[in-house]
Amino acid sequence: MPNHSRDFAIELKPRPGELARVASMLARHHVTLKAGVAMAVGPRFLARFVPSDVEGARRALDAANVRFEEREIVPVLVESRAGELAMLSTRLADGGVAVRALYITSTAGNLVELAIVADNAEKTRRALA
Repeated sequence: MPNHSRDFAIELKPRPGELARVASMLARHHVTLKAGVAMAVGPRFLARFVPSDVEGARRALDAANVRFEEREIVPVLVESRAGELAMLSTRLADGGVAVRALYITSTAGNLVELAIVADNAEKTRRALA
């Protein structure tokens, strides 16, 4: 995943049709999603996604009057085996990194590509070096 990829975090009103409204606005701006999740957490409805077009996503969310938080993604390739996430998250914690989100962006054989969204992308890169 290129280093210029971005993660967008939004909170939607917990009512029917709100996700459809925002997804339609993204579609109108020709934005596809490379990764993402949307879920209810208690009374809140949260979504995070990696758009195909960062500028288009910004315009779409602005047009939909949806506030968003945007962060850089740090990609990392790990083996698909028990303990890899524990090792990775320990390295990040030891480096003083607060993880905001973690995406599985692809798998190939025994390799998994992760996209890490943290409080500080440069600190994340140093912790993983």
